[in-house]
Amino acid sequence: MPLVLEHPILRQSFTIIDQEIGQHGFSQEEYAILRRVIHSTADFEFVRLLSISPNAVHCGKRALLAGCPIVVDVGMVRQGCQGMVQRTSKNRLVTAVEMAEKAEPGRTRTETGLLQAYEQFPDALYVIGNAPTALKALCDRVAVSNAKPALIIGVPVGFVGVLEAKQQLATLAVPQIRTAGRKGGSSVAAAILNALLVLAWEAQS
Repeated sequence: MPLVLEHPILRQSFTIIDQEIGQHGFSQEEYAILRRVIHSTADFEFVRLLSISPNAVHCGKRALLAGCPIVVDVGMVRQGCQGMVQRTSKNRLVTAVEMAEKAEPGRTRTETGLLQAYEQFPDALYVIGNAPTALKALCDRVAVSNAKPALIIGVPVGFVGVLEAKQQLATLAVPQIRTAGRKGGSSVAAAILNALLVLAWEAQS
């Protein structure tokens, strides 16, 4: 079945990206994720920044097809992916910052909400593009828990705590997609999730 979700301009953009990247070492599905990230950012540096753990794509697709909840950290990530979620799946989309009425002492509201989400949905697919504190809190909790998320997309952007949170994620034995360094953000997080949603949609078509 043809991918009816692709707009002609999107296909043209993908063609340009393909031509500029040329040869690469990504698998076909990994490259589909990278290409959407570059499309959303126009930043080819993600060729070297994007890291996808073994079986991460498979685990993400399987979770989405099984109806696994998707937990995003902030509204900007939700806005970037909710259209694709609605078109391709029936997965519940949860926004962590909206779960918390107020922040717990010593925590941000997003961090508080993400931990509340983890209590309810420990095996969800987690997408963090904005809040490094939320990613660190999730990593802390996952490290001591028997319940593991189906996949963690950890791509927060910024200067404070970002490198440390991503490095901590890298040490966890959990399927993950992350970016090295300071770059990332809500658009990158949404692009990765959207790519996974399309891959899962194609797998069942």
